[in-house]
Parts: sequence; structure tokens; C-alpha cells
Amino acid sequence: MSDLPAAFFPPTTPAAFSRADFGADFHWGTSAAAYQTEGAWQAEGKGPSIWDEFVRRRGRIKGGATADVATDFYHRWPEDLDLMRGLQIPDFRFSVAWSRVLPQGHGTANPAGLDFYDRLVDGCLERGVEPWVTLYHWDLPAALQRQGGWAHRDVVGWFTDYAQLMARRLGDRVRHWIVLNEPLAFVGVGHLLGIHAPGRRSLAAFLAATHHAALAQAEGGRALRATLPAGAQIGTSFSGSHVQPWRPGLPRDEAAARRADAAFNRMFIEPALGLGYPVADLPVLRRLERYHRPSDDKLLPFNFDFLGVQNYTREVIGFAPYVPLVWARLVSARRRGVPITSMGWEVYPESIYHLLKKVAAYSNAPRLIVTENGAAFPDTLTADGRVPDPARQAFLRACIGQVLRARQEGVPVDGYFVWSFTDNFEWAEGYHPRFGLVHVDYATQQRIIKDSGHWYGRLLAGEEV
Repeated sequence: MSDLPAAFFPPTTPAAFSRADFGADFHWGTSAAAYQTEGAWQAEGKGPSIWDEFVRRRGRIKGGATADVATDFYHRWPEDLDLMRGLQIPDFRFSVAWSRVLPQGHGTANPAGLDFYDRLVDGCLERGVEPWVTLYHWDLPAALQRQGGWAHRDVVGWFTDYAQLMARRLGDRVRHWIVLNEPLAFVGVGHLLGIHAPGRRSLAAFLAATHHAALAQAEGGRALRATLPAGAQIGTSFSGSHVQPWRPGLPRDEAAARRADAAFNRMFIEPALGLGYPVADLPVLRRLERYHRPSDDKLLPFNFDFLGVQNYTREVIGFAPYVPLVWARLVSARRRGVPITSMGWEVYPESIYHLLKKVAAYSNAPRLIVTENGAAFPDTLTADGRVPDPARQAFLRACIGQVLRARQEGVPVDGYFVWSFTDNFEWAEGYHPRFGLVHVDYATQQRIIKDSGHWYGRLLAGEEV
């Protein structure tokens, strides 16, 4: 790996470490999402999701790809769990496809869909793998979108009913629950930028969806707590980035970075912690008042047992007079001439350290779990059946080292999950970016553990890396 740029090896990373350095109670795992892996999009009574419809719009997905089959996890989950067990990965975070268990989003449940998740949970436990269930990873039932989706206040009730259904069904075996995956992403990229499902470009829809997702985040937590057995651990996950100004010391870039930080890192965490929306640093959020009812101040906070922190890169922000509302722009990694991943994101492992420190600085923050971290790089299958991926291996080692750095400084971070276990459908990017520890040949569905996957297995087996 010596030919990789220095960015892969920040000097703040511990020279060597092992699993034992994190303590016996630290959670190690991998993450996946239903829509990105399951396929079987119409199987056994499943209803369509907003993504099933979005991928069929011309020009929305690179290469015209769909996730109709994806990695066929719906049928191949035993094989994937066997690979996971072979690598000694003890925890697996996956999501439930809402429209697989409630085809209309509410009302009559689909027994076949519920049975699938029963089998998956039981399969995990039989292999000694702890299941972590995410309730919402972006695939809203299409039937609910036709009634307004996240921009409609009723979505909060629809979601809490769904949460209670899953808690009643799986709560006797699943101890760890995540309410929402990255609300900023599905609200902002799906309702303001229009790049993801449902493909809207509306400030009003974005604001309404923001408030309703923040309410569902807390109300979903309360629904789980009221239904699950005592001792169940309830969290929710946030995407975030270390944010820095393009020209430090320049007031307008510094102010733009503060606005971007409020949007990227604070907009959903702070309401959950009882601090309200960061209106002072992001004034456009004052417009949320039109969707805010008098009782909502009491409904937005919830005492989560943990917060999921998800990070891939940092963002460098400059002032932009032509971008209304936020007056800020991303200064791309390509423009800055720094090493990048297949997603065009900067290779900056220290971002995860800074983000963990930032979240832990809230006085009432609970313990933290890194519920996603990883990188997409080009993969090559060699003639001898290997997938050497030194860049991904170096990136993961550096990021895990930064998590250890934060933990040694007193940050209450108690887990790390790699995104992702297998390659999968990467939303609007289709199948080109590969994040997995396991390579998937999409034509044959053959799985091959990459060198980074074997490396992760050695770390989990107790080797020093």
C-alpha cells in the first residue's frame, strides 16, 4: 500500500492497533439497506416503493439501472450470512422494506414480507450474528407518496404504526433498533435537489418533509419504547461531515461554513436533543414555522440510547452569492486536487474523528455508534479469483484508527459498522461505485471476499493491524 497517497495515512492514526484496544463491549459490524440489496421488488405481495417508481424515470439512474434484482439478498441471504460468519463479523445492520411488510404503507400487513424478516433475524442468530434493524432507509411505500409522503403530516402516524408492527414482530429477538437512516439525505436530496426519490425540487416540500421526519424520528423512538421489551436499545442515524471554510479567516467563507454545518450536521440532531432547529445559523429554517404546531416543541426530543454517526468525507465550503437561502457552495475535491474515491469524495479519514468529537460535545448526547463508514474504489478481479483493493483497506484502517483516537480521548463511541458488506445498488449512481467488503458479479451473483474483507476479518479475529 506504499504507493497510495499520504492522505490514506494521516499522521494522527495509531501506528498499530487490534480489536482488543477497543474493549470487549465494542460493537463491530457491517451495514446494508433493503432497497440496495434485496431485489425481489414484486415478490410475494410486496408493494412498490418510491424507489421502484423513481428508477423507471428516464435519465434518473446512471446506466438506466434498477434494483429489481440488486444483489438478490431476498433469496441469497443465507449465503451472505455464511460469509459474514466466516469473517467473524458479530453484528449486522440491515433495514426493513416498509412496502414489503405493508404494501399500502398502512392497513393490512403482508404475511410473506413479515415471514422474510423473521427468517432473516433467525438466520442471523443461528450464526451468532447480532441483528440491528433500521426501520427506514429511504424506500417509502409508493402508495403513501401518492398521499403526500414525507411532505404530509400524516406520515408521522403512518410511520409509528409501522414501527410498532415491526417491534411486535421482531422485538423478542432484536435488541438494537435504528429509527431513521440519514434524514437529511432523503429529505434534502429527495425533496429539494430532486436527485433521489421521490424526485421533487420544492422548497416547500423540503421544509415540510424536514419537520415531519424530525417528528417521526422522535415519535418512532417513542413507539418502539412503548412496544419493545425492557432493555432494547433504540437509536437513530445521522449523516455528517467535518466542515471547513475554503479560505479560513475570510469572514464570508467562515459564515458560509457555519450555515453549511447547520444544514449538514445539526438540523436533525439538535431537535432530537431538545435544542430545536439551528435557526440562528440557518435562517431559512424559520420557514418551518408554517408546519409547526404548538405541541411540536415537546414532540421533537427523544432520549435515544445511542446515536448513529455516519461519515464518508469532509466538506470544504465557500461563500456563493448566487446560491439563495444558504449562500454557500461545496468546493469540490477535484477542484482542490486531493485524492478522491469513485464517488468523487475526498479521501479524508480524519473527518470521522472530528465528527465524533462534535456530536459528543453536546451535553446530553448519548453513546455513539459509527453506523456507516466506507469508501468506493474501482475493483479488479484477478485471474486467480482475488479482488485486491489496497485503497479501501487503507481507508478503513485509517478511519478505524481515527475512531480509536476519539475513543481514547474520551468520546463515548461504542461501535463501528463498515458500509457495506456486499457491493450493491448505489442509488442514482447505479452499480458503478463499489463499497463492499464482498465483490458481487451482478450477472451471475457470484460473491468473492475482497482483500479488504479478509483484512477486516483478521482484525476481528484479534490480529494487530
